[in-house]
Amino acid sequence: MTQHPDASAPPVSGGRPAAQSAVQRAIDERNRRLARAGVARAEKLLMSRYRLSSEREAFDLLRRSSQKFNIKLHTLADVAIRLRGPAAGARVWVPGRPQGPAPALPVLGRSAARPESHSAVLTSALRQALRVTEAPMGNVQLVENGMLRMEKHVGLNRHFTDYFAFVDDSTTSCAQAAEQSRQVTVKDVAASDTFDEASREAILDTGSRACHSTPLLSPSGAVIGMISSHHERPLQDLAPAQLTAMHDLGSQVGRWLLWHRNTSVLTALNHLHANATGRPAPA
Repeated sequence: MTQHPDASAPPVSGGRPAAQSAVQRAIDERNRRLARAGVARAEKLLMSRYRLSSEREAFDLLRRSSQKFNIKLHTLADVAIRLRGPAAGARVWVPGRPQGPAPALPVLGRSAARPESHSAVLTSALRQALRVTEAPMGNVQLVENGMLRMEKHVGLNRHFTDYFAFVDDSTTSCAQAAEQSRQVTVKDVAASDTFDEASREAILDTGSRACHSTPLLSPSGAVIGMISSHHERPLQDLAPAQLTAMHDLGSQVGRWLLWHRNTSVLTALNHLHANATGRPAPA
């Protein structure tokens, strides 16, 4: 689990509930810090690039474009940081961006002609993963700012979703699946050496006794995200048909996510550039 919360604050009288409260405060503080970090980096980049007077002005640029194109602000900020900046005097940030319809998602029953929102695709992908793996709980994470960030979840308690809101080390099945670009099954969470003890406790506390993680891959094999199922009892190996179905799910959803970034997100960045420079962006 990434950057374990610091629960070393002085104890408060009242026993275990007070200790739990201190841990939750530490988790909340860590999540606020990590959630803010990417946006703050983007604000500083935009201030320098466009000679803006304040971080607030940079934030407003991000906010307006994210709202107009229904892109999460932290997603837009992450792509802005990682993408090469526009050429001096350029009319657009990203010239010649890819065009064309969304790739089909037959594993979700979607054709290329049917438009889907980013949120709807992730929700449908999680539901399909739980159907294939016959699990009652699960989550979707996307790679952002060098970490896996929680985007969707079903059936998991608040402590789990807060604790694993950001993951960047190898003490979870999802992180190992991301590092190895392959599906990873933990058959028995209680007995596995995959987890550190704090991560294990958070998983067991939500009622998960086994988990399976499948990377969402671009056509080049880059990990774009992760989808994980959580099971109430220890698992045997998934059946070959289940593994194949999850591989297809990861490949198709990964391809769609890459298309979304290269079209919708880059359109939002071109809109931001136009607002910052006073030049109208092309349609």
